[in-house]
Amino acid sequence: MLVRAGSRTFGALLRRAAAVHAMATPDVEAAAPAAPLPAPQSAASSSSSSPPAAAPSSSRLPPAPAQVRSASPSPPLSAESNPRRKQKQTLTQRPKHEGTALPDPDVPLITPVAPVWPPPYHFDDDDGLRRVRPYHWTYNTYCKERWRGRALIDIFESEFRDRPVHYYRASMESGDIYVNGRRVGPDYIVRNGDLVSHTLHRHEPPVTADPVAIIHEDDEMIVINKPSGVPVHPAGRYKFNSVIEIMKADRGAQFMPYPCNRLDRLTSGIMFIAKSVRAAEEMGNRIKQRTVRKEYIARVVGDFPDGEVVCDQPILQISPKLGLNRVRANGKTARTVFKKLAYYPPTEQELAYIAATADDKAQQGAHDDDDTNATHVDPAAKPWLSKRGYSIVRCLPVTGRTHQIRVHLQYLGHPIQNDPIYANQRVWGFDLGQSDADGTHNTDEDVISRLSRMGKEEVAQAVVYYDEMVDKYEKRRAEKMTGELCAVCDTPLYSDPGAHELSLWLHSLRYEDAGGAWSYTSPLPKWALPPEGMAGPTTVGGMEELVDAVKDDNPEMAG
Repeated sequence: MLVRAGSRTFGALLRRAAAVHAMATPDVEAAAPAAPLPAPQSAASSSSSSPPAAAPSSSRLPPAPAQVRSASPSPPLSAESNPRRKQKQTLTQRPKHEGTALPDPDVPLITPVAPVWPPPYHFDDDDGLRRVRPYHWTYNTYCKERWRGRALIDIFESEFRDRPVHYYRASMESGDIYVNGRRVGPDYIVRNGDLVSHTLHRHEPPVTADPVAIIHEDDEMIVINKPSGVPVHPAGRYKFNSVIEIMKADRGAQFMPYPCNRLDRLTSGIMFIAKSVRAAEEMGNRIKQRTVRKEYIARVVGDFPDGEVVCDQPILQISPKLGLNRVRANGKTARTVFKKLAYYPPTEQELAYIAATADDKAQQGAHDDDDTNATHVDPAAKPWLSKRGYSIVRCLPVTGRTHQIRVHLQYLGHPIQNDPIYANQRVWGFDLGQSDADGTHNTDEDVISRLSRMGKEEVAQAVVYYDEMVDKYEKRRAEKMTGELCAVCDTPLYSDPGAHELSLWLHSLRYEDAGGAWSYTSPLPKWALPPEGMAGPTTVGGMEELVDAVKDDNPEMAG
């Protein structure tokens, strides 16, 4: 397998890892006085001299550890405008930005109000989840060009819609939202160079409690089996529930992990974690020079064809903002080799559900001849209706396009069974984009419009839109409102999703050196093993048969 990893992307990974390490160094004493910020994603507000108020304990979480108070006086804040502020007023001191060296304005800043260490993890053996006790956190960002000349409340109301406008107004009046280290009102006009800060009570989503298992470790490199549903880097709603922070919690705060390859949050499997910049650069060069092969395993809809299946359809990113890709004739060259490992027919329960669904659609079509959906019940016109059961498929991406395996499987008519995007009929229609390279059934505009309605128009704190959109979709699908509010910030509380709802059935199974110097294989995930009462393979053969199925003699494949 030939994998490309541009130096720009790899360099960004190293810079991000270093920045995350710099901002998360523990400090069990009161924070030191303000000092110049040494790196991007260190925050001006990290100079706060006293920790935030601790979150109240709940039946699911242990009591918060005692906080160290600073002798420094707190600045005057308007507690009357926000009653909840009273309990924090004597504990929280606003950072002073005047005279502080600040990073490049193009770099988003994310930093805690005060050092949070050790990570406030909590485990429950009953649900198999890793949770984080809520904590206070400050987001910082410089004024964007489109914000200039606009009222502060207008910016938050139009671009950060995850909370109601009355929350933002109260936060501005109380000082939880401030500009250049000073409390300002909702009508403050934002100017070029302003540093906008927002301190909030942060609730991280739970992730699986599965450990970051070690497959191999030496003096320079750690090969891990990344759990599904856990992001690699702190981003979006995730900070401590990330691979980097989990490994630091296991090995000590001074441990500096450098991820060498990328995996989406929902994807599990092999990752290389270097112990130094030099080791990370060496592995990055190997990947860039196409001397490393990788193999994935996927669980897809229906009975996948026998033999080696080569999909060389080009892939186009139809929306950079959404990070959305699809097969299009004018896209970039891409090639993936697939081979079915096993097929498992449907259960009686699944057959009953399929029959009931087909009857409902047939009755709907019979009563509405003008309904364009009536043709969907015709198995001859819509062969995917007859797909039952699922297949376990080996996947070898010859090129390295974003979401390449997921997009090619969708195009072949066998999307990953639980893919929240590429197997979503709300986005792609009933045929899920099968063989639609010219966009006849679904125009790019239609797909983008449907997907946009699933998430925010603008993601706060410069987080990747696609991941946030998936987060929002999963929250509606997997989590349910409890009807309770957080006692500190009045945020609506959600019940924990099941651990089985935090994964994508796509697993990075194996990495190997093309010259045979080394090879690392992770265990098959549970969803790839034979179901109870059925026989099937529990191991996977060598990668040679997949490599031999396609000869990478096309120089365009390197582009």
